[in-house]
Amino acid sequence: MSKTTNVKMVTAGLLAALFIGALDVTVVATAMPTITNELQGMHLMSWVFSIYTLTMCVATPIFGKLADLFGRKVVFVTGTVLFVASSVLCGLAESMPALVLFRALKGIGAGALSPVCYTIVSDIFPDEKRRARMMGVFGTVWSVAGLIGPLVGGYFVDHVSWRWIFFMNLPIGFLALLLVIPFFHENIARQKKKIDYAGAVTLTVALTALLFAMLGGGESFAWNSPVIIGLFALSAVMLFVFIVIEKRAAEPIVPPEMFRMRVLNVVNASGFFAFAVTTGSSIYVPVWIQSVLGESATLSGFVILPVSLAWPLASMIVGRLMYRAGIKASIIFGSAVVLAAGFWRIAMTVDSPLLYWIGIMIVFGFGMGFIVTPSTVIVQSAVGWEMRGTANAVNVLARSLGQSIGVAMFGTVFNQYVTAEPAAPAELAAGVHAVFWALAALSAVNLLICLLLPSHRRMMAEQKALQ
Repeated sequence: MSKTTNVKMVTAGLLAALFIGALDVTVVATAMPTITNELQGMHLMSWVFSIYTLTMCVATPIFGKLADLFGRKVVFVTGTVLFVASSVLCGLAESMPALVLFRALKGIGAGALSPVCYTIVSDIFPDEKRRARMMGVFGTVWSVAGLIGPLVGGYFVDHVSWRWIFFMNLPIGFLALLLVIPFFHENIARQKKKIDYAGAVTLTVALTALLFAMLGGGESFAWNSPVIIGLFALSAVMLFVFIVIEKRAAEPIVPPEMFRMRVLNVVNASGFFAFAVTTGSSIYVPVWIQSVLGESATLSGFVILPVSLAWPLASMIVGRLMYRAGIKASIIFGSAVVLAAGFWRIAMTVDSPLLYWIGIMIVFGFGMGFIVTPSTVIVQSAVGWEMRGTANAVNVLARSLGQSIGVAMFGTVFNQYVTAEPAAPAELAAGVHAVFWALAALSAVNLLICLLLPSHRRMMAEQKALQ
């Protein structure tokens, strides 16, 4: 007799696990000045974030496939234990090189944790309408983390120790395991599984070379330098080899048939561009507020805050409406709203009231909420159980690549205008405004891509065929 999953307990455990992953970025960013001063490694500060992103991107599709092969629970436990253990190691680090190494391990854990949490949600909520509502709930985790992360980080740095921003993951991670391990049950066919080692290696090399090129281009090396060109060439060759291997593998890391599914191709491409815009906005709007307008960091944070409120609100709304209003219509509406925020952002000048900026961030966050929640539900509903982990992982990877490549691209645009150190206010204004134009252009591309989605009726028919 098969055991029944306790949905409430498992949901609480998944929310706890997702929370520590979401909290990590904002908490660490707040504490980094103190950490670099104590460990004396300012020159390695960017690598604390870059190495985390790199290993997370590499690990995500591999763990997504392992979740399909060996079950969700084993990947969830592996990811959570690795994330928590590496957090403790980060808290114990006595040098910046050690911290960078432990952050690399933490990124691997994050690469397992985020996609498998969403995959388990899709498993325990088979009804699409309930799943859509739950995705709205899970979407609020990132916003709550964005709200309290700086406060938590600041409190530990000022009153306890920066090391506790890492140690605090231990009790929360333990609670997540305590809620998921005994209460989540799945039926896994006990048969010999074939792991695509060649595909994993070639994909790892391809992504690593690409991300190193994007992170180092324009900073450590010129874009036309032999090192960057060589990394791009290596990435392209390894990606080609990876595709050849996947066509012949018995259990490919990324099944080739996924790329013949129009809905997944559109949603993944949209995720790439939408999250590139999100990252660019979160970086360069504060630059405008602080460096161009000369306002305080506190006021800048207040201006950005509405995104963290509007996004989950929109997620909750669209989670309840998307099957009545139409999935495609919901995503197109969100994309149009994001584009409207982009045009409004371009129209801003140094004399524009700060209240307008708050309005822009509300509009932008609301639009993103209408894009992300339906897109996540589509990915989970477009494939069967045996491919759901991989589909979620590829979608998360597309979004992460959009963020990483977006940062490099916007930095290149900005640096074309800002040539002196310290930069003149006019140069800063021109550079940031050029980035705003790039954000609007990518928002327009995202909207055009979303227009290619199949109709709501067709998507619903494909979902029913899988049931």
